[in-house]
Amino acid sequence: MEGVRLPQKEMLLLEDFVSRLKKIYDDDLVSAILYGSAASGEFTERHSNINLLIVLRDTSLGALSKAHGLVRSPCFKAINPIFFTEDYIKRSADVFPIEFLDMKENYTVLHGKDLLKDLKVDTRNLRFQCEQELKSKLITVKRRYLESSSQKELEDLLFKTFTSCLHIMRNLLRIKGSEPPYLKVCILSEIEKEFSVDTTILNEILWAKTKKMKLSHSDVDALLIGFVKELEAITAIIDRL
Repeated sequence: MEGVRLPQKEMLLLEDFVSRLKKIYDDDLVSAILYGSAASGEFTERHSNINLLIVLRDTSLGALSKAHGLVRSPCFKAINPIFFTEDYIKRSADVFPIEFLDMKENYTVLHGKDLLKDLKVDTRNLRFQCEQELKSKLITVKRRYLESSSQKELEDLLFKTFTSCLHIMRNLLRIKGSEPPYLKVCILSEIEKEFSVDTTILNEILWAKTKKMKLSHSDVDALLIGFVKELEAITAIIDRL
């Protein structure tokens, strides 16, 4: 698989998965496209998934059921496939601008047609999608904060929500007409500059996650409280754009 920069173990896993996919669908497999960190060279074991865009001629449940055993196999748990038809991609690029812009930014065609190269992504809905997703994250984090009964649950909530929100915030920079940076610390720096918000707590969370710091229960609680406050400030600004 030329151009793919993955550790050998993950590379062999990916090759095996795509090979089995070809045997299952034969000519009905239009494309298999690797995207995200596994395509950009930013893949890190234990923290990254191998994201695959699988394009089939038919994605009815009957057709998808053929891959049930493959997708459910424990040995392929690191692989995260999504299944579309070519027509669905063309008709949905305006509805899911974040997802398709991210795919177009870093991808490698493993099999079949390159359906992303000339795909036109309408960004008119980008602000709306960013706002909707951030507000949904806020609702979820508040609900799960009340439901969590252990420090581990709170810590998982903090870091997982932070990671997904950072991904959305990266796309907020596209609204300003700029090419968003890839490094997480640079994303936060640009968010602070472009939207005039305080990102102190966001940077503290990033530092704690990157350095795998050992946090106390009160540390996690304080970071979560500050995280929600800063996220609400960003969301309020986006709402007024």
